Amino acid sequence: MPKPLDGIRVIEWAAFHNGPAAGYMLGDLGAEVIKLEEPVKGDPSRGMTQMFGESVMLPGGRLVGFELANRNKKSVAVNLKSEQGRQLVYKLVEKADVFYTNYYRNGILQELKMDYETLRRYNPRLIYAINSGYGLEGPLKDDRAFDTIGQARSGLMWAVGDRDSDEPYQTVAAPCDQVGATMLAYSILAALVARERQGIGQQLEVSLLGSAIHMQGIGVNMNLLRHRSYARHSRERARNPMANHYRCSDGKWLMLAEPQSDRFWGQFCQMLGLGKMIEDPRYATALARRDNYTECNAAVAQVLATRPRDEWLRHFKQEGAEFAHSPIYDYHDVAEDPQALDNDYVVDFNHPALGPVKVVGCPAKFSQTPAGIQCEAPELGQHTEEVLLDLLGMSWEDIATLKEQGAIG
Repeated sequence: MPKPLDGIRVIEWAAFHNGPAAGYMLGDLGAEVIKLEEPVKGDPSRGMTQMFGESVMLPGGRLVGFELANRNKKSVAVNLKSEQGRQLVYKLVEKADVFYTNYYRNGILQELKMDYETLRRYNPRLIYAINSGYGLEGPLKDDRAFDTIGQARSGLMWAVGDRDSDEPYQTVAAPCDQVGATMLAYSILAALVARERQGIGQQLEVSLLGSAIHMQGIGVNMNLLRHRSYARHSRERARNPMANHYRCSDGKWLMLAEPQSDRFWGQFCQMLGLGKMIEDPRYATALARRDNYTECNAAVAQVLATRPRDEWLRHFKQEGAEFAHSPIYDYHDVAEDPQALDNDYVVDFNHPALGPVKVVGCPAKFSQTPAGIQCEAPELGQHTEEVLLDLLGMSWEDIATLKEQGAIG
């Protein structure tokens, strides 16, 4: 069956996660993604044996950081510092729809003649995208930035954590890198639509910082509009006991997330055996519970701590609970969650080097043009000859000459 982006060709010159992950997303949708890599070392993430202090080595010399961002791609090892290497890229650009990069600092695009003004001469309809750290304007435009920089400067590290702590908190799951890549893919798709309807190519730019702020649009806008931020969450001081998390008797955690607490308060109390609290004026309304949150939270926490989490979940299911609730999972739980598996949010994949594994799938579903994983992340330069032969129509003699010139790996 066809895929949403069948026939779209993307050229990627990008490293680490914030840029390249956009390519695996476009590849999930069916785009042909050609990854340009330096012939000797390739994408720097090929050499990252540790992330956040953890070993990320996989069997066969594979590395998690590279695998995560580079499925669905063809790797072409090309030396952009050579004139012959750049000419190869220009020929690829002539046959491409999109070129994107996160190599933007200190004039490197202009130095290597990979900037928009140069490439558009070879393809006026080209969508040219940059994923930067801080944006292309301002005093920090040439500074290095990685995921935790996005967490720090966007306010995320102060938005998470407990209210009673005076420390910022960071997550090691790289959410800003992921949302930055997602915004890049989103913007490329919008530019492709504009080109289809208006016949124009263009340059676009997104950034790690801008994407991280966008991800927190509710919180940042709340601050902008009322001139004060949401307070950090505190379990002990939550004003709505039905929007809080609680430890059960087995040490596992249960999340309640019901904004319409008055609607479900009676049902909730009955299921917890707290029927007396339904009519108690101290707890009968959301406003009253807000005024008496300490005692209310303590009563709920005391009851939920008497039984294991899964027992509570079965009880809620059997009694037809309608209020929003969920177990709090770690990543091991997510990998085995039937809800995630049934919807292909986590999928089985037969990796040629790793064997049968589970990986994150494509979260979007299309009834007529299904999306999904096409292939594993490539070895460095795995597709150089294939692309030059099939796409550019070169001969083996041409390829041998380019290797002698140091233009390709």
